[in-house]
Amino acid sequence: MKQETIQAVNQFRDERHWRQFHNPKDLAISISLEASELLELFQWKTNEEVVGVKAEQLQEELADILIYAAMLADDLGFDFDEIVMKKLEKNSRKYPVEKSIDRKDKYTELG
Repeated sequence: MKQETIQAVNQFRDERHWRQFHNPKDLAISISLEASELLELFQWKTNEEVVGVKAEQLQEELADILIYAAMLADDLGFDFDEIVMKKLEKNSRKYPVEKSIDRKDKYTELG
């Protein structure tokens, strides 16, 4: 995530004096709640009934998740891009292409 985006998120929060409410626990809860709102868009529907049709709502819910994640990472002193790249590296070891291509199995079941 661009540093300017994180700065904009923090500026929005700080102008409203909301940082006092955004401790790690509550930010983590907020990520989960927003993820649930994203899931709710898909409840009882096919992908086709949601994707494209409700693009604006999908974008808004995804943005809420990313905003809370950016605030949490920043508050904990984590570099957003660095932790994502580190996790991708770890996942590439757990899911090597030759074992995981075209498979949905968990890494413990790849053999």
